[in-house]
Amino acid sequence: MDFVMLPVYWMILFILLLVIELLTMGLTTIWFAGGALAGLIANVCGLSFWPQMMAFVAVSFLLLFFTRPFAVKYVNKGHVSTNVDELIGMEGVVLEEIDNLKSTGKVQVRGMEWTARSQDQDKRIEKDKIVEICAIEGVKLIVKEKENN
Repeated sequence: MDFVMLPVYWMILFILLLVIELLTMGLTTIWFAGGALAGLIANVCGLSFWPQMMAFVAVSFLLLFFTRPFAVKYVNKGHVSTNVDELIGMEGVVLEEIDNLKSTGKVQVRGMEWTARSQDQDKRIEKDKIVEICAIEGVKLIVKEKENN
């Protein structure tokens, strides 16, 4: 490996990781960008390849483990939790027959009316039956008929 060009490789890695982070905004590569910066600094200080790699790995994991919980808690503050996933596993009452082929079906859960589809594509669920919520796709509940109706 050409050690004269190594600072360029560290800089390319640093910029690439920052660009990926800016595109995803998922707090995934920023920690490794910090490690790449540490590798670059180690190179500029005249350290050989392996100490540079150790600086990259050590700083990346230190940043990941010690700053990620703080960043996730305070950086993603704009995320609004809707608690809709809480409905999965709950029971509801069929208000309108659920027929996937006709795209019909409504279920009442916690006093609210939801559009519903059957988990089994070929199964129709009659009005007033009790159903269990299996999943949520968009604004539709995916349900199955309860066994003990």
